[in-house]
Amino acid sequence: MKKIYRKYFMKQKLMQKLLISLIPIILGAVYFFGWRTLVLMGVVTVFGVLTEYIFEKRLNKPVSEAVLVSCVLFTLTLPVATPFWVAIIGIVFGIAFAKEVFGGFGFNVFNPALAARTFLYVCFPEYLTVKWNVAASSFPGALGSYMTPAIDTVSQSTPMLILRNTGVALPFEKLFMGNISGSLGETSGLLIIIAAIYLIYTKTADWQLMASSVIGFTGLNTILYMTNPGSFPSPLFSLFSGGFLFAAVFFITEPITAPKNNTAKWLYGLLIGVIATAIRTFGIFVGGAMFAVLIMNAFAPIMDAGFKYYEGYKKRKQVAA
Repeated sequence: MKKIYRKYFMKQKLMQKLLISLIPIILGAVYFFGWRTLVLMGVVTVFGVLTEYIFEKRLNKPVSEAVLVSCVLFTLTLPVATPFWVAIIGIVFGIAFAKEVFGGFGFNVFNPALAARTFLYVCFPEYLTVKWNVAASSFPGALGSYMTPAIDTVSQSTPMLILRNTGVALPFEKLFMGNISGSLGETSGLLIIIAAIYLIYTKTADWQLMASSVIGFTGLNTILYMTNPGSFPSPLFSLFSGGFLFAAVFFITEPITAPKNNTAKWLYGLLIGVIATAIRTFGIFVGGAMFAVLIMNAFAPIMDAGFKYYEGYKKRKQVAA
């Protein structure tokens, strides 16, 4: 089995660590929403790997372990009741059009998992904005069920939609622990923070990208909240609801699509945080983080080139002086 795996997959230690960091979040998703989490993840992974294999076979190259990370992350951005056919369309689009058309692993401009999720958000919005399920709370949670019951009222929807439609903000304790309705991997702030600590400790993810994006996001949220507390949610509520924290840990820090220059990293993260807040607050979409990351993905190469030129210019000026 091991030989077969090595024959078809490119070994990538960084991706293996990312998968390890996701284990608590996956287990949490099963606990809150049921075993369909793993079934959905399995279906997505099969079709994601198959899509990359078809492209890489022409070049006699193995499938990257990065595709496994993309499949798992993509699944964790979906509601548990997402139809299999919708999830399949999403992951095939993400791997084919956001990764392979650019040349495969290491050459993609946009994050494949996030591109897949955004594609579904635009083309099949009902399944990602309306079809939610109850989150189990008391032990043993949803461990004894295939999937938790569906929600049919606004007052039991996701934290951001509840706030937008009723003006009621859920208690921070629920946001932190994760027993709230939402996408599979985005509900528990505690589990996401545990994953972030592991990624930073093992030097798998860049802390600068995490920190700068959170600073940009909470900074603008703080300004808005202080300006008019009655009209805008608190920065803490905003950070732990709507999936931004999940994006900050796993999508903004993706090394392929993020800048390499240290100064560019800070600007990149700050702008993502500000754009995400602006879209979520003033736009019609509550999922501002995914649009913000994809927008800045497009600018990452330009930012690297610009700061590299500027730093080279400063050095030449110092030498000339």
